[in-house]
Amino acid sequence: ALQELSQIDNPDELEQWRVRILGRRGELTGILRGLAQLDLEERRQVGALGNQAKAALEEGLEKRGRDISEARLAQVADLERIDVTLPGRPVATGRLHPTTQVLREITDAFVAMGFSIVEGPEVEWDHYNFEMLNIPQGHPARDMWNTLWVDYVNEEGQRPMLLRTHTSPMQARVMESVQPPVRVIVPGKCYRYEATDATHEWHFYQVEGLAVDEGITFADLKGTLYEFARRLFGTERKVRFRCDYFPFVEPGVDMSIDCFSCEGNDSSCRICRGSGWIEIMGAGMVHPRVLAGVGYDPEKYTGFAFGLGPERIAMLKYGIDDIRHFYSNDLRFLRQF
Repeated sequence: ALQELSQIDNPDELEQWRVRILGRRGELTGILRGLAQLDLEERRQVGALGNQAKAALEEGLEKRGRDISEARLAQVADLERIDVTLPGRPVATGRLHPTTQVLREITDAFVAMGFSIVEGPEVEWDHYNFEMLNIPQGHPARDMWNTLWVDYVNEEGQRPMLLRTHTSPMQARVMESVQPPVRVIVPGKCYRYEATDATHEWHFYQVEGLAVDEGITFADLKGTLYEFARRLFGTERKVRFRCDYFPFVEPGVDMSIDCFSCEGNDSSCRICRGSGWIEIMGAGMVHPRVLAGVGYDPEKYTGFAFGLGPERIAMLKYGIDDIRHFYSNDLRFLRQF
């Protein structure tokens, strides 16, 4: 039986051997049951030999079981062996869109200066998009924004809803809901019905900023925007302010950064159109009519507001010469960031 046991090399055959030799109806069990038919002396001798045989067979069974198990584990380990010196497989990871990256940098810069982030609706009322910002019905300044109107007509036959043309409506919404001091930025998407080119898109992001308190001056506005430019572009970039007109601020200015593409040396530059400067935001002191319209006393409170485009900031930071790349979904472009 032990010789037969040594030839077994799989668990099923081993179990069959155990049942045949050591089971309840096995060969050895049958021999031990036959002891009752022997006389006392023979029973004593045969019983001792039977117990020795049973112990030897059980020990052999256990050892053979271990050997078979170890052999199978060694075989599996050899088949599934891992070579830790092989290089790993590259894992494709997602990336933030360059506009999202820059938008976060912009908001982080202003949050570090004490501004809070608020958001507003992209489908807006004419009341907030224009009228609360000192742009009443029939005002020629409305021509500055090529508006996309929502197909909804009220009882007066007017279309009072639109896709917001800027994030400035949140100026009025915020000031209606809180009392000064106010320091907020409003990141979000805007929409305008206009042709696209290297510097214009019909949908784009904008970050609106608003600060209102007692004693705020134009110097505070310039200092805030200079600090913003320093944080995003470094001290080597030149900054320029020029007078501009926006109905909801007075006085109004635009802020420009020197052209990264031609530095003013190419009259055919598509980015700056040969001027050497790229406008990145409009700004100014909040118009007294806007303050009065939300219930603030313009004799007591002053403030400044600004609006900038993250896409143009991204163009400056990464040397991109066409804003349309951001929305072309070209993976060759997006994988660079």
